[in-house]
Amino acid sequence: MTTFGIRAAGSGGASSVFSIGRLFAVLMAALFISGCAQTRSQLTTEGAPVVGSAPKVLMMKADVEISVLTAAGLEEPNAEWTEQAKSHLDGSLSEVLGGKSVTMIPYEPVGGVGPESLNEAQILKLHEAVGASVLLHKYVPGLALPTKQNRFDWTMGEAIAPLRAKYDADYVMFLFLRDSFSSAGRVAANVVFVLLGAGAHGGQQVGYASLVDMKTGNVVWFNFLHSTTGDLRKEEGSRLAIRNLLDEAPL
Repeated sequence: MTTFGIRAAGSGGASSVFSIGRLFAVLMAALFISGCAQTRSQLTTEGAPVVGSAPKVLMMKADVEISVLTAAGLEEPNAEWTEQAKSHLDGSLSEVLGGKSVTMIPYEPVGGVGPESLNEAQILKLHEAVGASVLLHKYVPGLALPTKQNRFDWTMGEAIAPLRAKYDADYVMFLFLRDSFSSAGRVAANVVFVLLGAGAHGGQQVGYASLVDMKTGNVVWFNFLHSTTGDLRKEEGSRLAIRNLLDEAPL
């Protein structure tokens, strides 16, 4: 189970496009109420996921951002912290997936502003939109779609065709991670909130991972992570987050 508490800056969040930030806020409220576990994965209901030995998985660059939580509760991205987190992720992924029969293929971003670069940027945006839809309709109580009550059949469709043409891979994995830490002002504000009997919260670590079938574009596995402990800026914190996030991946 998740351990809740207040973390101080200097000891890594939910900030991306506005819709994702709002969505994570709703999810956090639901988690505090229900006391959900740290991770909650979903497996496709459309056929068997990941068959055969040593599947080849294209590893997209993780979408990572670390923020400081201000006294007013706003998240301000910190570029230095974000780079620290990014520097540990490749090693963490290699270590966690190294014990599995997986051939990891690194994604190589296309430079410039040509059509190929635009296509790949659109793929990342589409995945973010699909991920937001999964979070909203599979994790927020009361918002499940009638046609998906007992189903998990999200897809990116033919949008991943450029990746399929460029890489010899069976699956592609996407990672989205946000981590935040309370500033001194936020810690003080939380103390006041507690004394007044009001709710208080500090920095939190949230994110999701998805595994997409390269042939069909279907999301065959998805996992949501929430924690109020850990630190993506540190090697051991990055390793723990990736281990939790990918623990139930069908690889």
